[in-house]
Amino acid sequence: MDNFQIETAQNVNIVQNVAGVGDRILAYLIDSTIMVIYVILIFILFTAVSISSPDMVLSLTIGLPLFLYHLLWEMFWNGQSPGKAVMKIRVVKLDGSKPAFSNYCIRWLLRLIDISILGGAVALVVILFNGKGQRLGDIAASTTVISEKKTISFAQTILADIPENYMPEFPQVTVFSDSEMQTIKNLFQQAKIKGNHNVILKLSKRVSKVMDVSFETTPIVFIDTVIKDYNYYTQQV
Repeated sequence: MDNFQIETAQNVNIVQNVAGVGDRILAYLIDSTIMVIYVILIFILFTAVSISSPDMVLSLTIGLPLFLYHLLWEMFWNGQSPGKAVMKIRVVKLDGSKPAFSNYCIRWLLRLIDISILGGAVALVVILFNGKGQRLGDIAASTTVISEKKTISFAQTILADIPENYMPEFPQVTVFSDSEMQTIKNLFQQAKIKGNHNVILKLSKRVSKVMDVSFETTPIVFIDTVIKDYNYYTQQV
């Protein structure tokens, strides 16, 4: 899953998680299946009740909902069709806001070129080379399709790299719970990234107090050791 960063007019950086091509294809197949089921049910209904109607009525009953399927679902269901909802992807504007009717309409109108012609080959090529998850309709409408699936990186867990012959220093780390250690690790990493030594200093004092230990190393080395020691002892369980 790729992502890209944009800067809004308020100078706020927003990272968008681009929906994967696989997710978009699966969403398309789910929607197509729903449309096929709809057509079958309409034929069964017309046959079962022996409805004698002009071909135009049957054609409109079947064709119109299929023709407007994606436009209406995305417009009234906050950028999602049933297929997109299942795959947890959504149409949004490039700045992350909800698209207007004009945005939905433009990307829907260009769907003929993107997807209907050549079986979606045009859309696939454009998405792969665009870098922002956009097909032609998205580029014209200033929209994209993002994934709402939560992704957790290694750095966001309590896990830490431990050398094979690692020797722990503080068995007292077991006084912390997993959630508490996660909080400690998050605060520590954020403070290191921002270069906020005061936060690390206060954190080290608080942690050492709870553990009832003293340390002779720097606060950074101490907290790093605490995180590794916690992983060492909890992984032995």
